[in-house]
Amino acid sequence: MTITLHVKGMTCGHCKMAVTNALKELDGVQNVEVHLQEGTVDVDYDGTKVSVEKLKEAIEEQGYDVK
Repeated sequence: MTITLHVKGMTCGHCKMAVTNALKELDGVQNVEVHLQEGTVDVDYDGTKVSVEKLKEAIEEQGYDVK
Protein backbone atom coordinates (compact mmCIF):
# COMPACT_ATOMS: atom_id res chain seq x y z
CA MET A 1 0.00 0.00 0.00
CA THR A 2 1.10 3.57 -0.56
CA ILE A 3 0.05 6.64 1.38
CA THR A 4 1.00 10.31 1.09
CA LEU A 5 1.21 12.08 4.44
CA HIS A 6 1.28 15.87 4.75
CA VAL A 7 3.96 16.84 7.24
CA LYS A 8 4.53 20.34 8.62
CA GLY A 9 7.90 21.58 9.83
CA MET A 10 10.30 19.77 7.50
CA THR A 11 12.78 22.27 6.11
CA CYS A 12 16.17 20.65 5.52
CA GLY A 13 18.18 17.51 4.87
CA HIS A 14 18.27 16.70 8.57
CA CYS A 15 14.47 16.80 8.70
CA LYS A 16 14.33 14.51 5.68
CA MET A 17 16.71 11.98 7.28
CA ALA A 18 14.94 12.08 10.66
CA VAL A 19 11.56 11.30 9.09
CA THR A 20 12.97 8.69 6.70
CA ASN A 21 14.88 6.85 9.43
CA ALA A 22 11.96 6.91 11.88
CA LEU A 23 9.64 5.37 9.29
CA LYS A 24 12.13 2.78 8.03
CA GLU A 25 12.55 1.47 11.59
CA LEU A 26 8.92 0.33 11.53
CA ASP A 27 8.29 -3.27 10.53
CA GLY A 28 6.36 -3.31 7.27
CA VAL A 29 7.68 -0.05 5.79
CA GLN A 30 9.25 -0.78 2.41
CA ASN A 31 10.07 2.62 0.96
CA VAL A 32 9.99 6.27 2.07
CA GLU A 33 10.21 9.37 -0.13
CA VAL A 34 10.29 12.79 1.53
CA HIS A 35 9.40 15.83 -0.58
CA LEU A 36 10.54 18.91 1.36
CA GLN A 37 9.16 21.45 -1.16
CA GLU A 38 5.67 19.97 -1.04
CA GLY A 39 5.77 19.05 2.65
CA THR A 40 4.75 15.48 1.88
CA VAL A 41 6.03 12.00 2.60
CA ASP A 42 5.18 9.03 0.37
CA VAL A 43 5.31 5.73 2.24
CA ASP A 44 5.07 2.25 0.72
CA TYR A 45 4.06 -0.15 3.47
CA ASP A 46 2.51 -3.50 4.29
CA GLY A 47 -0.89 -2.74 5.82
CA THR A 48 -0.92 -6.11 7.60
CA LYS A 49 2.22 -5.18 9.57
CA VAL A 50 1.92 -1.47 10.30
CA SER A 51 -1.02 0.96 10.56
CA VAL A 52 -1.29 4.51 9.25
CA GLU A 53 -1.59 5.59 12.88
CA LYS A 54 1.84 4.07 13.62
CA LEU A 55 3.33 5.87 10.62
CA LYS A 56 1.97 9.19 11.88
CA GLU A 57 3.19 8.52 15.43
CA ALA A 58 6.73 7.80 14.18
CA ILE A 59 6.83 11.16 12.39
CA GLU A 60 5.26 13.05 15.30
CA GLU A 61 7.85 11.58 17.69
CA GLN A 62 10.48 13.36 15.58
CA GLY A 63 8.75 16.68 16.31
CA TYR A 64 6.70 17.20 13.14
CA ASP A 65 2.96 17.67 12.68
CA VAL A 66 1.15 15.21 10.42
CA LYS A 67 -2.10 16.20 8.71
